[in-house]
Amino acid sequence: MAITFEPMDTDFQRDPYPAYTWLRQHDPVHRHAATRETPEYWALSRFEDIWDAVRRPEDFSSAEGLTFFPDEIGQLGLAPTIVMLDPPRQTQLRGLIGRGFTPRRIAELEDVIRAFVRARVEVLRDSGTDLHQDFSSTIPTFVLAELFGVPREDRTRFGPWVRELTNLQNDPLGLAVHDGTAVIVEMFEYFTAAIADRRRTPQDDLLGALVEAEIDGDRLTDWDILGFCFVMVAGGSDTTASLISHGVALLTEAPDQRALLVEDRSLIPDALMEFLRLESSVQGLCRTTTRDVSVAGTTIPSGQKVLMLYGSANRDEAEFGETVDLLDVRRAPKRHLAFSSGPHFCIGNHLARLQARVAFEELLAAMPDIAVDGPAGVRQRSAFVRGWESLPLVR
Repeated sequence: MAITFEPMDTDFQRDPYPAYTWLRQHDPVHRHAATRETPEYWALSRFEDIWDAVRRPEDFSSAEGLTFFPDEIGQLGLAPTIVMLDPPRQTQLRGLIGRGFTPRRIAELEDVIRAFVRARVEVLRDSGTDLHQDFSSTIPTFVLAELFGVPREDRTRFGPWVRELTNLQNDPLGLAVHDGTAVIVEMFEYFTAAIADRRRTPQDDLLGALVEAEIDGDRLTDWDILGFCFVMVAGGSDTTASLISHGVALLTEAPDQRALLVEDRSLIPDALMEFLRLESSVQGLCRTTTRDVSVAGTTIPSGQKVLMLYGSANRDEAEFGETVDLLDVRRAPKRHLAFSSGPHFCIGNHLARLQARVAFEELLAAMPDIAVDGPAGVRQRSAFVRGWESLPLVR
């Protein structure tokens, strides 16, 4: 019996995994007919097909946007950011950004992140009622403000920016009619002024490092830096928060696995990847074919949007075995698509993993039996990311 695959449907978003299984088994190169809400597009669901496709930007381009909506970049009224570019320009930008956004710079944040997380754990333990709102979502907002050098007196403005860019990420063509448009313009104006300030007076923060980044005389423009800020806030805040919340939800359903992490904190880094495998924060993003391409014996014509279903690929039995739907914090797979792969492998993956590692180290030390009420939680509405609006604690 066929199962409906409809990413815009709230019932599908609540539990997409049966539909993913059906697609992998019966229709791995799926042609999705146009609906009132979406144009026609294609969807890949098997790990090997997606792993291959995202590593071939010459055939599967990012330059037409990351959703299945047409003219996404033009309708947003924004210049393309690094995630909406192809090599060689994308490679040049990534190299320049990498000069400032280094693993060393991220690692230097650990002490300040840990101090903040410990304070949030105390709030959660003593008076918190909702894991996502009172704990998980507060961490990336704080970390991004710290990373960008946002002064303490300006940080009350940073939270609304994060929320509105998250809304934009979940509804990328709703910007023109969205009440948060003014807030997003305010954020852009703020960071434009901050970049200009760093050019006048260098500072030891990420913006300052990006202003100074140089390779063979090539430097980042103001828009390059501003676009990277946009990507980090829109793509790196709620996805990281959802990784933390999903991890606790998965451990609630598998207390034996939670006990392993409580006993041995060295398992936490691999456990984070297992959380992301089972509940990928980014469920899928699109590429556009630059020519007729053949995938698993099916020809996808040139110029077609193709949705790469990372959430399905990460539960592919052919890649991860028969226990694919079970949480195993010791699994340590060799390959993974939660951060994509190839040229667009998530540039912020080390920052996300640092935040989540510290969160679980401190959370499980202080609240080893922490549990959440998953069925009572409220999920985000999105065809592309999987996350939470709220996730109540079990007291």
